[in-house]
Amino acid sequence: MKVIEHYQQAEKPLISFEIIPPKRGGSIKKVFDSLDQVMAYNPPFIDVTYHTAESYYEELSDGTIRRHIKRKRPGTIGLCAAIKHKYGVDPVPHLICEGFTKEETEDALIELNYLGIDNVLTIRGDAPDDTVNRFKNGTYNDYAIDLVKQVKNMNRGRYLEEINNAHKTDFCTGVAGYPEKHFEAPNIDYDIARLKEKVEAGGDYIVTQMFFDNEAFFAFEKKCRKAGIDVPIIPGLKMLTRGRHLRFLPKYFHLNIPEELSEAVQANPSDTRSVGIEWGAKQCAELLEYGVPGLHFYIMGDPSAALEVIDQLPKQQKAVAT
Repeated sequence: MKVIEHYQQAEKPLISFEIIPPKRGGSIKKVFDSLDQVMAYNPPFIDVTYHTAESYYEELSDGTIRRHIKRKRPGTIGLCAAIKHKYGVDPVPHLICEGFTKEETEDALIELNYLGIDNVLTIRGDAPDDTVNRFKNGTYNDYAIDLVKQVKNMNRGRYLEEINNAHKTDFCTGVAGYPEKHFEAPNIDYDIARLKEKVEAGGDYIVTQMFFDNEAFFAFEKKCRKAGIDVPIIPGLKMLTRGRHLRFLPKYFHLNIPEELSEAVQANPSDTRSVGIEWGAKQCAELLEYGVPGLHFYIMGDPSAALEVIDQLPKQQKAVAT
């Protein structure tokens, strides 16, 4: 079932989660342990991240240096298939520009189509270290809008090479939004104009970057509607549970930590988790009161904080499907 259909048919806000594949050599059991916990909340879909290749160097016995390229977290498609068949929940694999040729993206879409997976989330992704792309042959999608167009072309039966009577896929395509703007955008209006282009190219719904300031989301949502963007906009959320998040999250995700939250953490460093969960519960309750269609939690490998937040929501607001 398509993500957009889940939202169209929902009688109340939905809960969804995003996880990360295990590192190379890791066990899928840890992923299943996390998913076992969230299944009690009946998520309609689970996002699974994709990761670009990374490079490292090895010094050989003769003194020469050999460069290797590999993905630390392979297995997104396999994990999506496992989720679909083990839990009966719709997986949403991420597609990224960086580190993947258009040909590799097409191959991934073909595999997903064979597996009966109906949804993808298209994002540009972080720039690969040491410009991995230069060391591979092929063409690349530069921006997320290019990925959206490639997916929608396949939905029309248009592949990279002309194929007579080609099978038409039927993917639902999510795109990313940034309540505090993408860090490369000169201003929020410019960023929303680019977001509108992604929607017009075929984006069916929007999931936002994580944020901790609801006022930023409310302003973003209103600007999107004023710009003519009418697809569902789903707030992406993460619980602040460690003191280092005050530095780590702004640095790597280019977001703002509200002064009230940062001061509360600094005043009670040994109680950071409780502070973060309390903040998250208030944030979610306010978002639901505002009327968001769902809450999307970035749990990665540990759902416990998000589930504590969900459990604190008033019963009439709990976004748990029944």
